[in-house]
Amino acid sequence: MRVTLTRYTPDALNLLVGTKSTRMRGKTPEEMTEAERYDHFQYMLDTIRSPFEFVDYIFQIEGVSKNFTHQLVRTRTGAYQQETSRALEMDAHDTVMPTKFARSGSVIGELEEIWHDALADANHSYKALLSAGAALQDARAILPSNMETKIAAKFNLRTLSDMARNRLCTRTQGEYQDVFRLMRAAVLDVHPWADPLLQVACVATGQCAFPRHGKVHCTFYRPWMDLSAQKEELRKVFWAAPVTTNNPVAAGGKSTG
Repeated sequence: MRVTLTRYTPDALNLLVGTKSTRMRGKTPEEMTEAERYDHFQYMLDTIRSPFEFVDYIFQIEGVSKNFTHQLVRTRTGAYQQETSRALEMDAHDTVMPTKFARSGSVIGELEEIWHDALADANHSYKALLSAGAALQDARAILPSNMETKIAAKFNLRTLSDMARNRLCTRTQGEYQDVFRLMRAAVLDVHPWADPLLQVACVATGQCAFPRHGKVHCTFYRPWMDLSAQKEELRKVFWAAPVTTNNPVAAGGKSTG
């Protein structure tokens, strides 16, 4: 498994702060000190998240399974280009083995033995289909769904932030967690200020993203995350109250409301 950050938005922090200056008539990033830029960025973390869509990251993700990429591309706000199995000849032996199947020491366990036998059978059948005249796009139907692949993926920072809350969670399959941790590390290597935006839900919000799972299976779940009673009480109060709104006024590049 390898994740490479191949492209990213340059001067991204100034770009983000500049989008806020556009809304609030504050100083431009070029007029601010470094401390002021970070102060305004911290302010942005608690306001409208649309500016984070201005910052893009492109990743080359290799040595992963198609089962993983099937999950990855469900993020519809990403853009993707994936290695084809329709027009390229494949090899069933190039399939990502779940880590729990791996041998302990030098001894091959039962799970790994069954795995290798199944791959050998699949590869033999795949080659036999091709020899018998089957098209590549048809013969691939016999290949394992966990076959190895590579994919290029582009996400903006807002999308990555949303993904982090769920895909860093223990409920996510291990391969996806591993890939996303590598993606996160690659982003923070060039934009360390993005750390608050790339946190698992319980760290980012103090709430469990999947409480039914968390209460039973997650070692990071805490009883204070269960706000069911408080939310129900607030729901009744909110919908019984008249519509209200605040009156924001921009001053010094920030809203006072």
